[in-house]
Amino acid sequence: MSAPVVDIWGRVAPEARTSSAPAPEPHDEWSLHGGTAWIYYSPLNRRQLVRPVILSDGFSGGPSDLDQLWQGLEENGDFRFISELHATGRDVIILGYDDRTASITENADTAIDCVRRALSERVGRSKLVVGGFSMGGLITRYALARMERDPALPDHEAALYLSYDTPHEGAWLPVSLQAFTHFAADNWGEAPLVGEKLRQFSALLNSPAARQMARWHVEKATSTAKEAPERVEFLQALEEAGGWPRAVRKIGVANGVDTGSGNGIEPDATAVRADGETLADTWLKTQTQGNQEVARLQKKGDEAVPVTTSGLPDIDGAPGGLFAAPSPQGDLGSFGLVALLARLLGNEVDPDAITTSCFIPSISAVAAGDISDPKALYQPITPDLSALDAFLCASRNEGHTAMTEELGAWIVNEIVSGS
Repeated sequence: MSAPVVDIWGRVAPEARTSSAPAPEPHDEWSLHGGTAWIYYSPLNRRQLVRPVILSDGFSGGPSDLDQLWQGLEENGDFRFISELHATGRDVIILGYDDRTASITENADTAIDCVRRALSERVGRSKLVVGGFSMGGLITRYALARMERDPALPDHEAALYLSYDTPHEGAWLPVSLQAFTHFAADNWGEAPLVGEKLRQFSALLNSPAARQMARWHVEKATSTAKEAPERVEFLQALEEAGGWPRAVRKIGVANGVDTGSGNGIEPDATAVRADGETLADTWLKTQTQGNQEVARLQKKGDEAVPVTTSGLPDIDGAPGGLFAAPSPQGDLGSFGLVALLARLLGNEVDPDAITTSCFIPSISAVAAGDISDPKALYQPITPDLSALDAFLCASRNEGHTAMTEELGAWIVNEIVSGS
C-alpha cells in the first residue's frame, strides 16, 4: 500500500511526498471497535455494497491515515489499484486502526468487526475478498482463521484471502539499526528537536506489533537478538486458530524476486560510519553469518558499546521488499534513517554509506521458507514451497508494499477469475 514501514516524523510534509493529493471523501464510513472502515463503492453498484473487497492497513506509528493509504493505492505507484477494482464491479473497504502498533491479535478483533459489518451491509450473496498489506495480511489471516475455529463468531463468507508483501515468516530489521535507535534514545532522548523523534522510534521498535513481526528483536542496545516472547505467543495463537483460513483461496505477492538473486548489499560491509559532536567512531555493519560485531556505538567521552550477533543469516542483501520510511527529506532506507539521525545529532556521516536493506524476504512474503535459513533465503522459490495457493514475486527487488502494475494487475485478475 506504500504506507510507511515506520513513521517517526508525524505527518510528512507535502513536498516530501510523491503525491500530496488527499483522498476523496469516502462514500461511507464505519466506526469499528478499534478502528475505522472507509468505503468506496464501485460506480457500477450505485452506492450499494455488492462485491466487497476489504483491504487492511499495516504497521506504522499512531492511527491509520486515509490520505496516506489512498496515495499508496492510487497515486504513488504505477497502478491505480482502487480504480481497477472499481472497474470490475468491486467495492473497496479500506480498513484502518486506531493504533497500528497494537497487538496483531487485538487489531484482528477490528478486522472481524469489519467483516461482520460488511456482511450486514452487503446487497446480495457475493463472497467477500479479505486481505491486507504488510502486517495487514497477518491481521486478516489470523482474523479469518479465528472466525473459522470459534463457534461464537459468524461465517466470514470470504472466497479469497490476499496478502501484499506480508511477513508470514517474519520481518527483518537490522540488529545494528535497532541497537543504535535504543542507544540514541537512551543518551539523547531529551535533546532539542531530535530527542522526541528518537524516543518515538525506540518505542515503535519495542511496540507489541513490532515485537510480534520481527524475527529477531532487541529491546535495548545491549540485548541479545532473539524472537520476542510476544512473537512466540502470537505464533502459538495463530497455530491454535489453524494457522491459515481453510475455506478460502489464499494468494499473495512479494516485492522481491523469486529467483534467489539478492539486492546487491554485501554482508559484513560498513553501512554507516559517524563521528562528530556526540558520537565517536560509531559504525553499523550489514549482517553476516556466524559470530559478528555488527555495530560499535560510542557516545563522545564514554566507553564504546559493542553490538554482537551469532547464528544470524546474511539477510540484509536477501531478495525481498526493501525497507522504506518517509521523512521530511523523502523516503529513507533502514541505514539511511540511521545516517539522518546521526546527522541530526551533530555528526559527520560517511557519504558512501549503504542506505537500505531487505525488510520482508521474498520467502516470508509468500510463506515459502524459514528466513533464519541462509540457504532458503537465496534459493529460487517454486510453487511447492509456498503455503499459498498462488503467488507472484516481483521481477526486481523493490520498495516494501510498492504498488506496481505487475503485482496489482495480477491480484485484480485473481479476484475476478476467482469469483
